[in-house]
Amino acid sequence: MSGGGPAPAAIEVRDLTRRFGGLCAVDSVSISVEPGARHAVIGSNGAGKSTLFALVAGAQRPTSGSVFLGGVEVTRLPEHRRAQRGLARTFQHANLFGPASVAANVALAVRRWLGCGYRPWPDRRREAAVGRRVAQLLETVRLTERATTPAAGLSHGERRQLEVAVALASQPSVLLLDEPTAGMAAPETRRFVELVAALPSTLTVVLVEHDLEVVFGIATHLSVLHLGRLLADGEPEQVRADPAVRAAYLDARSLVS
Repeated sequence: MSGGGPAPAAIEVRDLTRRFGGLCAVDSVSISVEPGARHAVIGSNGAGKSTLFALVAGAQRPTSGSVFLGGVEVTRLPEHRRAQRGLARTFQHANLFGPASVAANVALAVRRWLGCGYRPWPDRRREAAVGRRVAQLLETVRLTERATTPAAGLSHGERRQLEVAVALASQPSVLLLDEPTAGMAAPETRRFVELVAALPSTLTVVLVEHDLEVVFGIATHLSVLHLGRLLADGEPEQVRADPAVRAAYLDARSLVS
């Protein structure tokens, strides 16, 4: 940037609102996510988390308000255009090709990002580049030893790890994780938290998560939604101590070590 000013927010939403008939699922929410942050959005059921996530990803259009990615407004851009601008996401339910191997699922995502499909006479250099990238991604998500396993044969936690590899294939600057540890056993959850903690510091991670242990183990910043409105926004310890947050959402017993 010219002038030496601060870098723009990785993601910023301004007065974002989404109504469904008479229901206001997201009500004038403004949040700024700094580059490299591990930013969690939490709230009770019906707080508006999933709707906010869909608005940021481009899966839904807001009734009013704006969404910015790296300082550029993307409010009217569809999901695939936001992906081209560096936004990647995972879903609550795994979106993988079960019969294909772990490596093949990642290779498909890499090829799609590179804009190259399968050819009868493939370019050896391109194929070698795809292979190297797949190997890097599998190492990042700790699935190298499962490369030849069909995706359908993975455990629930491993499928989540594979989803992250597929999302990272597009070399995003921002990764959205939608309830990433839902349904995981405790050991799988711990491994996933370690995986996220080890991701490059240049990658901004935004997660919607219900497990407070995961949230406080990962997040550098929290946004708390309640009935569609932003109730609190700040560092984890600041939010942990907020009486309004405790009263509206957090069970005080879960916040005491």
